[in-house]
Amino acid sequence: MFYTNSIWFLLLLFLIPLAIWRLYWNKQETSISFSSIRNATSISPSWRQRLRWLPHALKIMAVACIIFAIARPQQGRKQTITNTEGIAIEMIVDRSSSMQALDFELEGRAVDRLTAIKNVAEKFVLGNDELDGRFSDLVGLLTFAGYVDSLAPPTLDHSYLTSQLQTAEIVDSPNEDGTAIGDAIGLAIEKLTNLNLQPMKDSSDKLDSEIKSKVIILLTDGENTAGDLEPLDAADLANTLGIKIYTVGVGTKGTAPVPVLDPFSNRRVLQMMPVNIDEETLTQVAEKTGGKYFRATSSESLEKIYEEIDMLEKTDVEASHYVDYREMATETVHFGAIPIPPITLLALILLAIATLLSKTAFRTATA
Repeated sequence: MFYTNSIWFLLLLFLIPLAIWRLYWNKQETSISFSSIRNATSISPSWRQRLRWLPHALKIMAVACIIFAIARPQQGRKQTITNTEGIAIEMIVDRSSSMQALDFELEGRAVDRLTAIKNVAEKFVLGNDELDGRFSDLVGLLTFAGYVDSLAPPTLDHSYLTSQLQTAEIVDSPNEDGTAIGDAIGLAIEKLTNLNLQPMKDSSDKLDSEIKSKVIILLTDGENTAGDLEPLDAADLANTLGIKIYTVGVGTKGTAPVPVLDPFSNRRVLQMMPVNIDEETLTQVAEKTGGKYFRATSSESLEKIYEEIDMLEKTDVEASHYVDYREMATETVHFGAIPIPPITLLALILLAIATLLSKTAFRTATA
């Protein structure tokens, strides 16, 4: 592109065909009388005669370069810097033995509750057709049963986070089983409060992000039966620290099919078991912190819940665009990996070569 106020100088390029015509076609031919030129026409022209046009061509090219330089061609490089106020999210996923109930469906097949949560939580973090993803948000992951495990700290590396999520398994040992909801919320609060509040940068240095708010998303299918901290006490602490909690009760209402070991056949069979979700406590935990309680009874409703949370907790994104221009007439520019010298320098080089050739190899003898 060219500088707007100088682009009209390109009209001077129309003078170049006139100069070429003046040099090569508008010449008065001179002649002398000679007896016969039959022998002269059989002589092959030398390389000097074949390239006699070269100095003039170089001068014309130099003039074209000067005209281009006057017109001020510019190379623009567009830059976009995105300033965001992101959200720090700690996801807490229940992996107690009751999560093996097969009351959810994915692609027409029955799956346990943990598998359904993995599927939807990954879409929430990475995005899909319905969800934008949390690309500028710190997201961490805790899982719990009788004890709480931290699988990923709050991070922008969401691929790592989702890979850790897929490794989560339902507990199979009675010693680890239980539902320590209060302890899980307490550890999530600790993770969020320990975050460095300085602005974050991602690996491309094009994303400046500050933490606008802190959120906990708790998914469980039971009631608090383990741990030292009561859920409501943990909610009070979260409220004091300005952390919002969204709670999700996972599972159908009434009863759910659970695989159990048949003592007679030693095979796993499905048995309808009652569903015990402490919805009252989960509702109070959410309301104490300004959050909301949801009930997910199917994969579709679970996905709708994540969509609603995604809408409630939006990241503020402000993009700044600017263009960095380089003057091709006086600055070296790059097209890919190829450096292009300044156009004015090219013009001087062409003029110098043309002058040198005119004074040496293509010198004209005058009387």
